[in-house]
Amino acid sequence: MVTRPDIAKELTKAAHDALGALSGLKTEAETFAKAKLERLLAEMKLVTQDEFDAVRAMAAKARAEQEALAERVAVLEAKLGIEAPAAKPKPARKKTVKPDSAA
Repeated sequence: MVTRPDIAKELTKAAHDALGALSGLKTEAETFAKAKLERLLAEMKLVTQDEFDAVRAMAAKARAEQEALAERVAVLEAKLGIEAPAAKPKPARKKTVKPDSAA
């Protein structure tokens, strides 16, 4: 005959084993989700923060150089007595639709 302490031990052991299995399942699910997310991000061809910051710095430098050159041209035009042309209005940007890359 099975005594009460034996039943309690068996139930405790079963609960402990179930928690261990659930913990392993959780770890496996996290690993799978992380791998899936990394693969999805790689397919999206996103840039890293470092790449983004480098391009942003290059654009800021180019903008500053362009503004400095525009001022130099204005000074030279003033010295030569040339009237600067009126600024042309910028054309509206056209939205481009990327075609789906269906395979």
